[in-house]
Amino acid sequence: MRITKVEVYKVTLRYREVFRIALGASSRTTNLIVKIYTDEGMMGIGESCPSRRITHDSIETNLEALELLAPKLIGVDPTRIEYIHKLFRKLYGNPSIKAALDMAMHDIIGKAAGLPVYKLLGGFRSEIVTDITIGIKSPKEMAKAAVNLVEKGFRTLKLKVGVDPDEDVERIKAVRDSVGGDIAIRIDANQGWSVREAIDVLNKVYRYDIQLCEQPVKYNDLEGMARVKERSPIPIMADESVHDAKDAIKLVKLNAADVVNIKLMKCGGLHEAIKIASICESAGISNMIGCMGESRIAITAGVHLAMALENIIYCDLDSDLLNLDEVVAEGGASIEGDVRRVPDAPGLGIKGLKEDMLVFIKRWE
Repeated sequence: MRITKVEVYKVTLRYREVFRIALGASSRTTNLIVKIYTDEGMMGIGESCPSRRITHDSIETNLEALELLAPKLIGVDPTRIEYIHKLFRKLYGNPSIKAALDMAMHDIIGKAAGLPVYKLLGGFRSEIVTDITIGIKSPKEMAKAAVNLVEKGFRTLKLKVGVDPDEDVERIKAVRDSVGGDIAIRIDANQGWSVREAIDVLNKVYRYDIQLCEQPVKYNDLEGMARVKERSPIPIMADESVHDAKDAIKLVKLNAADVVNIKLMKCGGLHEAIKIASICESAGISNMIGCMGESRIAITAGVHLAMALENIIYCDLDSDLLNLDEVVAEGGASIEGDVRRVPDAPGLGIKGLKEDMLVFIKRWE
């Protein structure tokens, strides 16, 4: 089997409302969709959701990267994932477009094998519970949103914080008071606190039964995060601090987190994600599978990974639920209450896209 053609499209997805985190606010996302074709009639789909603030890439740099990578893929057997990622590593950065290409090739491999991707990668579970995220708002607004989401069936809430320590405490208190004690709450500061602020806030909100605190300090301050972990009564999860397997090794050496959030857009796809999970599992560190502003395409790939690996015990795959627009027409990840599943179909299980939403950019063959 050989790759015969690579196509790239652009799609813009609106959020249901302005989404604010400590790093900024946005109302929409522009992503890239790739289609990879083979000489055996199979086609794989992938998605890139670049972010200058987190993955340090953009639509423009993704397309520049594709100009270099796509021609090298023509004629290559898509099952040679390790070899293909060696090609990827020769190009610095742009993990989100590498993730798109990686998931498209896993889609093809699954179709060729007649198996869903999660069974190819480990097949540990058949479903996983996701949280749902609430962006930064006033304490009253976040509490109201929390009640609404719990009424829809979500049992785990992820609260964005990190703008003002005192207000963050009030936000967390308001949400806990509004939903009662049976709902799990995670918080995510998105690098918004100093080390001292993080220690202070986490000791204040411990009484509200917080499950995890994600990325309390700057991504490049692993020593600072290790100090927070040492003095925090709440488990610490690394997100922006870990992009790839090398970052995971650095974090393990410094004992800087209890959990690592794996995102396909950060690490460059399922292949590298498995390496990160293996490092973490060997060190006794659990994993979450997270997302950015992806549609159901990349969310589906994330659910496959979560279902494949035992060490992924937390799930934050909700961006498609926060989007007003959806590019998948049929198939892909589903949700019932707060339980995510994928079809027991070959590959990713995505049967069709809303082609009228896609803006064609380029073809290589």
